[in-house]
Amino acid sequence: MRFKAFAPGRVNLIGEHTDYTGGLVFPMAIDLGTTIVGERTDGEFDLDSEQEPERFLLSRSPSMLAEIEPRWGRYLAAVAQELPETVGFRGTVSSTVPPGSGLSSSAALCVATAMALGAGEVHDAIGIAELAQRAERAATGVPCGLMDQLASAAGVEGHGLMIDCHAKTVAPIPIPAEARILVVHSGEHRQLEGSDYATRAAQCSAAEAQIGPLRTAALSDLSGLEDPVLVARAHHVISENARVRAFADALTAGDLTTAGELMSASHASLRDQFEVSTDRLNQVVAYAESQPGVFGARLTGAGFGGCVVVLCAPGSTPVMPGCEHWEVVASAGAQCIELG
Repeated sequence: MRFKAFAPGRVNLIGEHTDYTGGLVFPMAIDLGTTIVGERTDGEFDLDSEQEPERFLLSRSPSMLAEIEPRWGRYLAAVAQELPETVGFRGTVSSTVPPGSGLSSSAALCVATAMALGAGEVHDAIGIAELAQRAERAATGVPCGLMDQLASAAGVEGHGLMIDCHAKTVAPIPIPAEARILVVHSGEHRQLEGSDYATRAAQCSAAEAQIGPLRTAALSDLSGLEDPVLVARAHHVISENARVRAFADALTAGDLTTAGELMSASHASLRDQFEVSTDRLNQVVAYAESQPGVFGARLTGAGFGGCVVVLCAPGSTPVMPGCEHWEVVASAGAQCIELG
């Protein structure tokens, strides 16, 4: 029996660096994703990638993930470790998610792999996302939150997702028909491995050790912190959670002006309080915000390079010259179908 599994990438409209503290995020699954086509086998893996030159071959004998080559195969192997030893796959992997862009190419690969291996037959979207999150952490060592995997697994066509990463609840919110969403690549390759992502997560944990969970904290609680760096990091997370709530309300009301202002405020906080933006990202955001028809713009995908997301009106062209860009629409979540 042949199968075709697809998992979308995602763009995060607002709610950055809040998921690993159990906060609120507002991503949407997009019409770019990863597809795996082939047949299940008895524990062996044999996959070609349409984008990468190296073939992935692996038996289910124990292997150190860090030693697996090609590197993209580490994600597949990490997912396989979450499933019965008897499950394998032979086929082809392809992706339309640009790597290093911050659009969750790795999460899409993990979720698509889980679906191809039959995990969707025994797990709901949250279970798939949790499995894929564990796999991605194992494959990379990055302490990623649940947002990327859950957006890919639980996407709803035409909707963004307000996700509570502590309660693990997903509330679909319609994207207004008059809203155009552009993703603009800054030209800076983004990779969380080797970045300060883990440092930011540790700083948030240090703040929580002193004032309690940031997901329930108020700005007034910042007086309990003495380290100005921890104050800045916590300030971003607390204020970002509030912006996510306000953003969901604005979209529900069709108020794109307010939604855009919240996105721009989010970028300013990520730039100044959380310090994960770059000069190039700031330039791309500033250019977009200077163009007619733009409601707001911000970095997306954790920062350190990658992409900017722009909320704008139809007909506007807020793309900095020389930047690759995509207009994206809200996609349905991951699926696996039998091809016969």
